[in-house]
Formats: sequence, structure tokens, C-alpha cells
Amino acid sequence: MAGSSKIKKPEKLKYFDYSLLFVIIFLVGFGLVMLYSVSSYEAQSEFGDAAYYLKKQLAAACLGLVAMFIVSRIDYHVWQKLSLPVYGLALLLCVAVLFLGSDSNGSSRWFRIGGLSVQPSEIAKIAVIIFTAALLCKTAKQIAKLQNLIKVFCFIAPIVLVIAVNNLSTAIIVAGIAFIMVFVVSPKYTHFIAFAAVAAVAVAGFILVQGYRADRISAWLHPEDHPDTAYQTLQGLYAIGSGGLFGKGLGASMQKLGYVPEAQNDMIFTIICEELGLFGAICVIALFILMIWRFMVIANNAADLYGSMLVVGIMAHISLQVALNIAVVTNTFPNTGVTLPFISYGGTSIAILLTEMGLALSVSRGIRLSDEKAA
Repeated sequence: MAGSSKIKKPEKLKYFDYSLLFVIIFLVGFGLVMLYSVSSYEAQSEFGDAAYYLKKQLAAACLGLVAMFIVSRIDYHVWQKLSLPVYGLALLLCVAVLFLGSDSNGSSRWFRIGGLSVQPSEIAKIAVIIFTAALLCKTAKQIAKLQNLIKVFCFIAPIVLVIAVNNLSTAIIVAGIAFIMVFVVSPKYTHFIAFAAVAAVAVAGFILVQGYRADRISAWLHPEDHPDTAYQTLQGLYAIGSGGLFGKGLGASMQKLGYVPEAQNDMIFTIICEELGLFGAICVIALFILMIWRFMVIANNAADLYGSMLVVGIMAHISLQVALNIAVVTNTFPNTGVTLPFISYGGTSIAILLTEMGLALSVSRGIRLSDEKAA
């Protein structure tokens, strides 16, 4: 009698998105190179060390890479259980910075501890992603009802309003992240038209309350009539225009020599255009598009709704920030302090961004493929 053979089930193989990891590492490396090129003149003039900004950014990037590795090895469901404390801590920090933060250009946005500075609004971005994803998992089946939709936005509103007091651009990004996450889950889209209208009225109100923001709108519409207010934007446009197709060459920018204020921050894309030309700018945009595509792949194949929503939130964050930064430097959108992810100078920003990447990689680890599909 022949022995019966058991049918072997396809083995589930672990998945890891190495394509996303490659894009992250390349963007961080490219950002450090461009930061040194852009900031060396100012750093030498102000601090006597051409690598001053590079050293600080490199230290923050190393810390962020360690955080990315650790978070990528942690089961992302841990953050679902800790979502409320994480959100509460971020809200507390955003409130505290209004009273205890260091003042810069008329706004209190940073905690300065020794030689370190921490920006709570950057922490708020990842906190809102973690919290909103957990909230949507609990209300996914009832989210089609308007009252449940309002409840979700009411939970997010406090942190958005607190950030908006001193940092309207970041508040818009945080609100946009939550809006996109809810939009993806909700089966009804008609409600979002009303929410968008309310948000537009709220933004207009913040602009009217603080007059300097209205001046920025006027300078955006008629830059030639506001040479002082629109100075940074105009100098940035000169940099973009002088770059041509292939640019002047790495390190050969003229506009970074004191003409574009704070070029290493939110205006760094203009110097990329000047030194690397249209070709370099398109390559940078293509890298971000590749990153967003990898987020879409991970979100579509995530093991559960929470993992999918985490990656959707991260994708929304990167998409909004890249789009707003490029729109600002090309004068398509009024001037705001939105940095270019992974490239602009900012220790808290790059550390939090890399931590977010760890979350996305952690979700990718949860994907299971059969050996037949993997083949």
C-alpha cells in the first residue's frame, strides 16, 4: 500500500522593501552633499567653519538612521496601543513651546536644550499619523456617517489649532495628513467638500488675524510691488532661471553667496536648480515620486488596515511637503516655511522623517508573500 503524500502549502515568505530603503539612503546622502554645497559660504562667514551645518545635519541624520533601524524592527502594532499617549505628549509639547520655547523671528517654535534644538511641530506630524491610523481602525465601519467623520476631525483639531498659532504652514500639513487619511478610508466623498470649505475659511481667518501673512499673499500676487517682502522669492527665481538645463555645476552657485536668505532651509531647491539645472531638479522630483510609489505598494499589500493607514499617512506627509516646498520656491504658492524632506537643513525634521521611514519599513516587514507569488 503506497504511503499517502501530504499536499504542501505554499510557504509564506517575509518581505522587505529594499527599493524604499535605497531611495531613503540616496536622498539622505544627496541632501548632505547639497547642504554642504549650499551652506558652506554662510557657515564659514558666521561660524568660521564651512562644515558647521553639515556636521549638525550629519549628527541628526545618524541619529535618525539608528531610530529608523530600531523602529523598523518593532512590530508596528505596538504604536496602535500607544497612539493616545503619543498624541497627548505631542499636544503637550506643542502647547508648552508657546510659553517656554525659544523665540526666533517673532515665533516660539523650538525648545533649546544646551546645543540641541527640538521642534515639537515636527514630532506632531508623526504623532498625528500614529493616532489617526488607530482612530480610523476603530471607526472604519462607521466613518461614512457624518457625525463620526466630525468626531475624527474634532480629535485632530486641538493640535492643528495650537500649531497654527506660530506655524500656519506646518498646521496646514498636519491637517492635510489627517484629511487624506480619512479621505482614503471614507466611502463617501461629498462630505469632504464641506470640510475643505471650512478649512479654507479657517486658513483665511488666520491670515487676516496676523497681518504679515496678508503681506505675503500680496507679495505673492504682485512681487514686483513688494521688493522687500518678496526678496527671498525673487532671488530664488533668479537662481532657478540661471541654472538652465544642466546647471552651473555642483558648488558653482552665485545666489547662495548671500543673495538667497537662509538658502540651506526651505529655499534649497532653488540652489539645486541653479547648480544641477532642470535635469537635476527633475531627478530629485523623480526620486520622491519613486518613494511615493513604494509607499503605495506597501499600503496596498499591508497585513491590516492599521499598517495601511500608517503608510498612507507617511505618504501624505511626504507628498504634501514636497509639493508645497516646490510650489513656494517657484512662486506658485505664497511663501511659507516648508522644508524639502531629507534635503533642507533641520535636525528634528530629518530625525523624525527617518523615524517615519522606519514605520513604513516595519509595515513592509508585515507583508507575507507565498513562494509562488515571490517567484
